[in-house]
Amino acid sequence: MTSSVPAFKLRPPAQPPHLLPRPRLLRRLDVATEPVVVVSAPAGAGKTVLLTEWSQSPAARGRCAWLSLDAHDNAPDRLWAGILGALRHARPDLPAHLDDGEWRGDGWLEEILPNLVTGLGAAGPLTLILDGLESITDADAMRTLADFLTRLPHGFRIVLTTRHIPGSPLPTLRARGLITELDQRDLAFTPEEARAVLTGLLGSAPTQETSAALYEATEGWAAGLCLMGRTLARSANEADTERYLARGRQAVTEYLATEVLHQLTTEQRRFLLCTSVLDELSVGPCQALAGDRAGVLLRELARTVQLLVPLAAEPSTYRHHRALLLLLSDVLEAEASHTVDSLHRSAAQWYARQGHTTAAVRHWMLGGDESAAVATVLEGWEKALSAGRGEQVSQWLDLLPSRTVAGDARLCVVAAMAALSAGAPETARRWLDVARLRQTGRQTVGEGSTVSDAAAVAQAVACCLLGEVLTADRLGESAAGGTLPLTAWRALAGTARGAALLWTRRYEEAEALLGEATRDAYAAGHGLALVRALGLRTVCALLAGRHESARIMSDEALDEVATLGLDRHFVSVPANIGRAGLLLEEGLVDEAERVLADAEAVLAGSPRTESEPHMRALWHFTRSQLESARGDTDAARKSREAAQRAAARCESPGILTDLLGRSGEETVVLPAAPRPQDLSLGERRVLRALCGTLTLREIASELYVSHNTVKTQVRAIFRKLDAHDRGEAVARARQCGVL
Repeated sequence: MTSSVPAFKLRPPAQPPHLLPRPRLLRRLDVATEPVVVVSAPAGAGKTVLLTEWSQSPAARGRCAWLSLDAHDNAPDRLWAGILGALRHARPDLPAHLDDGEWRGDGWLEEILPNLVTGLGAAGPLTLILDGLESITDADAMRTLADFLTRLPHGFRIVLTTRHIPGSPLPTLRARGLITELDQRDLAFTPEEARAVLTGLLGSAPTQETSAALYEATEGWAAGLCLMGRTLARSANEADTERYLARGRQAVTEYLATEVLHQLTTEQRRFLLCTSVLDELSVGPCQALAGDRAGVLLRELARTVQLLVPLAAEPSTYRHHRALLLLLSDVLEAEASHTVDSLHRSAAQWYARQGHTTAAVRHWMLGGDESAAVATVLEGWEKALSAGRGEQVSQWLDLLPSRTVAGDARLCVVAAMAALSAGAPETARRWLDVARLRQTGRQTVGEGSTVSDAAAVAQAVACCLLGEVLTADRLGESAAGGTLPLTAWRALAGTARGAALLWTRRYEEAEALLGEATRDAYAAGHGLALVRALGLRTVCALLAGRHESARIMSDEALDEVATLGLDRHFVSVPANIGRAGLLLEEGLVDEAERVLADAEAVLAGSPRTESEPHMRALWHFTRSQLESARGDTDAARKSREAAQRAAARCESPGILTDLLGRSGEETVVLPAAPRPQDLSLGERRVLRALCGTLTLREIASELYVSHNTVKTQVRAIFRKLDAHDRGEAVARARQCGVL
């Protein structure tokens, strides 16, 4: 195995000027006790510079042998000739027989490796640094090195640097606790270190803006930071800064083209160029742009290039390093600018099929297809809004040109609905005014509604949120006539008008409308409308003195809140206030306070304090009842005063006037309690269904309520009618005149 190894490969390269000591990383190397150390990072990350400094420090245990690997070493005999040459260069007294004879693959495990391990074990402490392991790709060469790494003699240490994420035998060494690893995140400069490097290169400290801009562009990548810093150092004055920064970016792209892009296969290069239009790299969108082998190429390049940065939140998902992305964008524009739009459109189609509307709209716009972007928003907004993601819908609209949104009546209605979901009725009204001016023909928006009818529903909801309940009642009645049953628009119209009737003391009518709104919301799958309708029914039943119904509605509403994740949305407030009122009736003051605190957190988080004055007044009134129950008259008085201020903002305070006039009461319910034979509207509907042959589960399906709700209502019917089965309940109901 004896052969001459060039002397330059046996010593570290010269250190660059303006070297920044890396005490943070040197300490990591100093304290490491494991026999194998792997420093894995992309080109230009500072691996060689770091180990050069460490190998010359007194802390490096024993003597250090150095071998710079290159393509010449990519064979077992040449690799081991180089390793033994490096070891003998550092330790001339090594046993002479270690490099005697010729390399024989069949004698590696039986003869060569045992002799090598024994000879090195007797030679005392020694550290071998192999710089540039990515040059070794030969399977036999890597197998022999893996055999050696798993059998290192006592006192021998090996440090490897590589641009690739190594494979075998690292997993085995990790499992045994025999390896220390530094990766690109460890080698990246911190903002403070980057500023120190730039200060050394420029001769004076850079401005905070310049330092932050360079750090953001390079992400702490050593080569990029130094290239841009050196280029910037040539600028004569501050006016030249931008020009020299552009030169610095050009120097970075040239470096990456040489060290990364030109080293790739044609297939790998094409993959990186095609996927450069993506913000995130995962198998699905990459296949849509680069073909069926995209998943294989993504994993391969993530391991070998290491300028594809893994995203912590998404396993197997990456993004381009900013410096690499700049290079890829330049190359794509220079070589295939005509394909950029089609790549964005292919990405948009894939994201749209997956329901990732934000990414789809963005790529449609970048691909120059504004009409497809608009169609994607119009297709996805209702589902997102019904799940409480109004903020997301607003983001989609922000991706469109403002003239496009303002010029399309459908998009104006969508913007209004997003504003209503955020509790901003005044903003919604402004969008509805624009929609009225832009409306042409019988355009539809959402499920089963024209723009004019949808705008009427939105107007009714806005009035309701602003406390204009008389107007909401009038508009809601008119709007409902233009909507189809079992749609979200009908549910929203019914909820708006039902709330108006509730606040004006028309409980039976309110319950009927809110019950229909619940049915429509269930059928349409509209979570916001469903939770709001159930919450308002809770308040309605509580104020009307129907505690059993209030309890049923409260349970169902809060179950839906938990299921849909709407606990921080304002539609959850009525259910919480109703539950708190029930708890106060039962004397459970502490639990009522916890529920009121949940409602308060939602109301406090609303950006519009003028929204829903009736509900805010009711919250303050319920709080006053809680303080009264505790005997804190001062706190109760302050809460009542706050309720009065909120009620003063209402067009018609209605029931609030009665509640606040009875300041000495300790509960939010009216004094009239139901007689034993009285049934709620929902219980009457179930009772009528009991006259037929439907099972309870079938009744639940017909009424668009849960099976548990029907069972609870049946028990209440039996108790109130003093019946023991459905036949007896029906008979007693007819006797009482209920049926």
